[in-house]
Amino acid sequence: MPRRKKTDQPIGVGLTTKQMKRKKPLSAGYLVDIEPITENQKILFKSYSEGKHLIAYGAAGTGKTFVTLYNAIKDVLDETTPYERIYIVRSLVATREIGFLPGDHEDKSDIYQVPYKHMVKYMFQMPSDADFEMLYGNLKQQDTIKFWSTSFIRGTTIDQAIVLVDESQNLNFHELDSIITRVGEDAKIIFCGDASQTDLQKTNEKNGILDFMKIIEQMPELFAMIEFDVNDIVRSGLVRDYLIKKMAMGM
Repeated sequence: MPRRKKTDQPIGVGLTTKQMKRKKPLSAGYLVDIEPITENQKILFKSYSEGKHLIAYGAAGTGKTFVTLYNAIKDVLDETTPYERIYIVRSLVATREIGFLPGDHEDKSDIYQVPYKHMVKYMFQMPSDADFEMLYGNLKQQDTIKFWSTSFIRGTTIDQAIVLVDESQNLNFHELDSIITRVGEDAKIIFCGDASQTDLQKTNEKNGILDFMKIIEQMPELFAMIEFDVNDIVRSGLVRDYLIKKMAMGM
């Protein structure tokens, strides 16, 4: 995981115009300064700052999702950017249908939000867990962070937002095509995943991410494609050793 740098900046001082538009304003003063610690993380930071759309793919445990989510939150809290919110999009279950689960869409996706909440907690320096719970609740209530499944994105146009498509290897070509064509004005899209770790069973669906990436490769002026490998694994101890051995065995 990238390094955190503590900041002496006062928390909650000087609300911006963008913050004042929100029901419960947030200041970027809460945000910890995080730096990349591997070469490909540095490339991702640089490509993001240059305004590129991104595909970050490759080995697990390399911080792909964490780094992209951190940059997205930093942008949304910056009043000089056009971005108002972050949409985290993923296929929630193998069947891609969540209608049989109880509750509304937000309730149905709650179980999949836990790892993202943990990431966000690492990005903010708060006095206590209770303070973080309040901050995270505000992020969701003011729609700074929204969670969508692929089942709910059809027919929408996403403007003034950053779209983070996570676990993209579990989406077929039709889903990937549907998502990217939803991007509207002042929007950025980022795909994170590992094509070698798909949960899809059908061969034509497994190849969807590969076919999609072939198209993106023809758009270098708009997209940066960053491949993470074993040297980018930032987990420590048992997890790191396990991931390295697993990759070495081609599993």
